[in-house]
Amino acid sequence: MYALQGNLMLVVLVVLLAIKGFAFVNAMTYSSEAYDAAGKLTKPAWCAITGLGFAAQLILIGSPLGLINLVATIASLVYLADVRPALAEVTSRR
Repeated sequence: MYALQGNLMLVVLVVLLAIKGFAFVNAMTYSSEAYDAAGKLTKPAWCAITGLGFAAQLILIGSPLGLINLVATIASLVYLADVRPALAEVTSRR
């Protein structure tokens, strides 16, 4: 039973790390002008938010339900659900 729980937590940690890593890399790919045009926080702000969350999970490997991990996960999900679509709307990527 404990092995199943441990394996499930490991899978959750890896998935959350992948989400945070993707959000961080994606935040770096858009120009600063795109953030301004979309009316969102600046590029350095979003890169810092997503990057610190990614780094915190790498450094503070622990429970995916820890406070820091939850805050970083929510920030990355906000970026992916709100900021990324707005950035894609104001840029013409092909």
